[in-house]
This record gives sequence, structure tokens and C-alpha cells, in this order.
Amino acid sequence: MQIQDLPYPDPGVPDARSGPRFLWWLFRNQLDGQLKALAWGLLHFLSVSALPFCVGVAVQAVVDRSGTQLALAGGLLVLCCIGNALGDTFLHRTAVTNWITAAARVQQVLARKAAQLGSALTRRVAAGEVVAVSTGDVEKIGWFVEAWSRFTAAAVTLVVVCVGLVVYQPALGVVIAVGLPLLAVAVLPLLPRATRRADFQREKAGRATELASDTVAGLRVLRGIGGEELFLDRYRSASQEVRHAAVRSARMWSLISAIQVLLPGLLLIAVVWYGVHLARQGRVTVGELVTVYSSVMILTYPLRHFEEIAMAYSFSRPSARRAARVLSLERVTDTDGSRDGSEMPSGDLYDPATGLLAPSGRLTAVVCGDPDAAGRLAERLGGHPSEEGTPVLLGGVPLDELPLDNARTAVLVQDKDPVLLSGTLRELFDVPRSGDVGAEEALAAAQCEDVLAALVQGSLDTEDPMEARITERGRSLSGGQRQRIALARSLVTDPEVLVLDEPTSAVDSHTEARIAEGVRNLREGRTTVVFTSSPLLLDRADRVVLVHEGEVAAVGVHRELVQAEPRYRAVVTRETEEEAARDEALPEKAARQSGLREGSALNDVLKELEEIEESA
Repeated sequence: MQIQDLPYPDPGVPDARSGPRFLWWLFRNQLDGQLKALAWGLLHFLSVSALPFCVGVAVQAVVDRSGTQLALAGGLLVLCCIGNALGDTFLHRTAVTNWITAAARVQQVLARKAAQLGSALTRRVAAGEVVAVSTGDVEKIGWFVEAWSRFTAAAVTLVVVCVGLVVYQPALGVVIAVGLPLLAVAVLPLLPRATRRADFQREKAGRATELASDTVAGLRVLRGIGGEELFLDRYRSASQEVRHAAVRSARMWSLISAIQVLLPGLLLIAVVWYGVHLARQGRVTVGELVTVYSSVMILTYPLRHFEEIAMAYSFSRPSARRAARVLSLERVTDTDGSRDGSEMPSGDLYDPATGLLAPSGRLTAVVCGDPDAAGRLAERLGGHPSEEGTPVLLGGVPLDELPLDNARTAVLVQDKDPVLLSGTLRELFDVPRSGDVGAEEALAAAQCEDVLAALVQGSLDTEDPMEARITERGRSLSGGQRQRIALARSLVTDPEVLVLDEPTSAVDSHTEARIAEGVRNLREGRTTVVFTSSPLLLDRADRVVLVHEGEVAAVGVHRELVQAEPRYRAVVTRETEEEAARDEALPEKAARQSGLREGSALNDVLKELEEIEESA
């Protein structure tokens, strides 16, 4: 796989049972890239490691005054330099390719999982952790995949050089063959502590990222209530904890690096002392001593990759564990696609758990006193329940039996906080659609005329509102403007069933009335479910359903329910319990007053009859 081939046509199904299993899955899926990097790494490291032998031959040639050996040493040096240049260049190329392609694969499987779970993802995993996994953790996982091939090449090189030195000069080669493995494993006792500190640092960094994400998302609200300093203080405290954890982790890795420098130096001193002793005895030549000495110097370079792979694994393991935790999440009721993908059901939308029925082709309004319960019910109607239960039926067909794409095409749910991606308005409306509803019609129904004018006014390079740019998450727009643009985007898709959760909560009453009429007209003949407590929307609904404590409590039209259902009236008119009790007492008081008035009138009639009788 090359970088130009990204993204992958199919990134595969990850092994998300644990972090190490996830890393092993990545390695297996990039085996060809790993083998290429291993081959170039061997060429690079072996070429570097052969330089001391060439130097030793050259020194011995000068001592022996042999021009032939000197020419041979020069030729070997040229070959080693060419191999070093080629190996280093292509090792870097293939290693970086492995890094980028591994990171791309992880991002693709994460994006696929996010698309599968939808809004349920951020309720099951903190938003800050999702951000950390999709940004910093992806980079660290790619680092480990990239470093593994270089580490393998370095380890093979060490084995080859040790065996070669034992054959070339047994007396000194045995010392190096024993000393180098000890150097490689000397830092192993420190790795668990370094890993724990790295994990702790990642945990603190994830919490700080989550806090920063929540603060930015609610910045407008914080400014309104004057809570900016409070959250800034919390973030300062969290960032200081991250700094302290990073310093403690860096101290441990500094100690490991110092040991990696100190121990090879001690080995070099031991080899030089022992080599000089052997040279005095005539057991080794000057060229052999220079070769062995230079080999120890050069081998410190591949030894550094043992430290790198240990650091890469320590940093990537918690990242892989977090990624695996996200990738292991499944839909509560998984869409198994047991029905034919060409079937697209239609008909009434029915939720057996609550008894909610949305007749086909009609506008149904749902009133629920608990906003959170309303959001969960809206997700159930879209086939995205957060808890296990009986599946929702569309035309008698369980949504769970439909392929995921078909289920989402049939039922579209717009939650109460829709996201607007950055880009032009035309790009924002580039969504799957039936083609029966145009962007102009949807924008008109959602009453977006002033929003379009504001977008054109804020754009210096275009007068076409469809080419005007929207900033990230629509932050340049007000809450009501974002709601209307999101509503227009949902209307453009023209699904069989459209579920809207509080689509006009940030809109003024005059605009809300026009939106209600526009949505009703545009969705004529289509099934629409609106979760709202706005009388303006409720009054234009064909059918109003009151859901109380998870069950349908009343069904009717708005004006009838306001008069006959106290619980409905309390939600819609925002009555308190005292006001509701007072309203219930009013009819009794009126009846008593009416009875008194009727009794008084009867007494007057009796008195008139008595006067008539007396006069007669």
C-alpha cells in the first residue's frame, strides 16, 4: 500500500479485544510494508556496521604496506557508503509510509465506527477521549508501527555483527557478544515504571482535552453566566497536572537514555583495555583492534532503536487500548441486515415500548416533560436506542432487520443539537436525498431568508448564498440561525420518516409559526414526528401524543388536550404544581358560585308568587 492509494477501499475489521491485539492486527495488515522496511533497514544497518571492518582492513594494509589490501579496503568503503545511502533513504521512505498508512487505517476504522454509532458514541465515550483517540493517539499508534521494522532490522544487525566478530576475532568477539545483549536488556526493569508514568500522563492529557473541548463548546453560555474564569481555572489546574505528569515521565525516559549512553561507554572502555592487553601479547593485530573498537562505536547506533521501540510501545499501548475501547463499541440493537437491501419499508412508525404511533403521511407532535427522555425516544424511533429493548417498527418491519444504510435512509433523526460542518452552504447540502425537494424549497420552508442574507453579507468573494462559507460548527451564526440551516438540510433529504427533536427551540415565535406552516406544507404526504412543547407547532400537528413516564398517556389534538389533560397543559403552558392545583379548583368554585346565584334567583321567584297570592 502506497500513500497515493489512500484511503483504503476497505480498512478491514479491527481486532478490538485489547490494545496489543489491535497493534498486532495493524502489523498483519501491513506485512508487505513491514518486510520492505526490514529489507532496507538491513541494508542500511549492515552497511554502517561493515564500515569498521573496512577501516580495520585499511589500517592493517598501511601497517603491512600492502597497496592491494588498501585498494580493496577503499572499494569496500565505497560499496558500504552506497549501501548506507540507499538503505537510509528507502528505509525512511518505507517507514514513513508505514506510519502514515497505519494512521490512515486507524482513522478510517474510527470514522466508520463513529458513523455506525452516530450520536450514541459521545454518550458512551467522553467527547474529549474521542478527540484524543482520533488525533494524538492515532499518531502514536502509527509511530509504533513505523518503529517496529527499524527495530527488527537493528536487532538482526546486532546478531549478525556479534556472530561476525566472534568469527573474526574470537577473544574480543566473545566479550562483545556477551556485553551487547546485556546492554539491550539493561533498561527492561525500568520500562514498567516508565510505562505507568506514560499511561498516567495520557490519562491526565485526555482529561484536559475533554475539559477544553467542553469549555469551547459551551463558551457562549459561559460568557452569558460569567463562568469563564471558573472554567479557565479548572483548565489551568488540569494543564498543570499534565505538565507535572509529563515531567515525571520525562525524568524516567531521561534515566533510560542515560543508561543507554553510559553502558555502551563502559563496554567500549572494557573492550579497549582488553584489546590493548591482547595486542601487547601479540594475540590481535592493530587492524583487528581498530575493527573491534570501531564496531562497538558503530553498534551504539542500532542499540538506540531498542530504546525507541520501548518508548514507542509504552506510548502507543494506552493509545491502542483507548482506540480498541472505542472500536469495540457496538449498537445496542445491531442492524444485521437480514432483509433484502432493496426493500424499503413504508407505513406507520410504531414504538412498542412506549405505544407511540406516528401514522403514515401525517404530522405527529410528541410532548414529553423530560427533555432527556424525549431525546432517547427520538433515537429509538431512528433505530439508535441507547438501551436494549423491543425494536421500532416501520410498516410492521423492525428497523433492526434492515441494513444500516436503508434504515437511515428510511428514518432520519435530527437531534436537538445538530452539527454544521465547515464549508460552503452548497457543500453542507450535499447529502443523500430523494431529489424531490430542492435546496431553495427547504430553505424557504425553514425561513432562512435572513440567514442567507447574513451569509452573503459576511462573504467578500461571492454574492451567491449557496457559495457562502460556514465556519466550523456554524459558530459564526446564532443559535436560531444554526437550527434553521440544520432543519433545511434535513428537509432536503426528504426521508420517508423525519424525526425532529426541538427544531425551533432557539427561534422567535413569529418565525416559529411560519416554520411550522412551511414544514407542514413541504412534508405533505410524508411521515413527520416533531418532539416539541411549542403551542405554535402543536396547533398545526395532525396528531398530538403526550408521553408521560415512558408511556403514551394521551392522544388528540392540541386544543382538546389543553382543555382536557392537566399533565399536557402543565408541560405546554409551563404551569407549576400550585398553578395547576389552582386551575383545577376554579371549576369547583365557579360551580358553587353558580349554585348560589341559582338559589338566589329561586328565592326571588318564590317571593313574587307569594305577593301575587296575597294580592289575589
